[in-house]
Amino acid sequence: MGHPRLCVFCGSATGARPAFADAARALGAALARRGIGLDYGGGSIGLMGVIADAVLGAGGSAVGVIPRGLYSAEIAHAGLTELRVVSGMHERKAVMASLADGFVALPGGLGTFEELLEMLTWLQLGIHHKPVAVLDVDGYWRGLRTLLDDAVAADFLSRARAELLLFESDVETLLDRLAAWAPPALPRIWLTPAEA
Repeated sequence: MGHPRLCVFCGSATGARPAFADAARALGAALARRGIGLDYGGGSIGLMGVIADAVLGAGGSAVGVIPRGLYSAEIAHAGLTELRVVSGMHERKAVMASLADGFVALPGGLGTFEELLEMLTWLQLGIHHKPVAVLDVDGYWRGLRTLLDDAVAADFLSRARAELLLFESDVETLLDRLAAWAPPALPRIWLTPAEA
């Protein structure tokens, strides 16, 4: 990653296990230590707030992107390096995607799933050429790995495309893998970036 910024998708709740917030703190501290900026959803609550606070507390850069309609609901973080308020969810994702050199999902709910899978789909289609990964805290993403394997077995997804998503349980190893990642040569599906 040349001018490294990492987009992190994660929950607006902290979840049932302390390990989730611990992982968000560890990732935030590691980003700051490595000089990698954080781009995320802009909230001050849940894992969003935990990772932003960890980055900022360690002297790093945190840019939030939040839709006007969620500004109050997600309680926008007031102490960020920069907070961009956008018109809606589609613009939020487009702005985060344009800022980032890669994408990581921590545990989260439907919004996290949707954001992660959209970035993975865009990678598959060649709309972007950036790594997409999950930090698999306490096996949280085990079901997604099984789903991808099932899609391969049912011949809806090639193994090469299923393996575009990086799974890692250790923060430092994950960041090393993202830094070393290069887009694989995959057969064209049906879109080029100009057609998207």
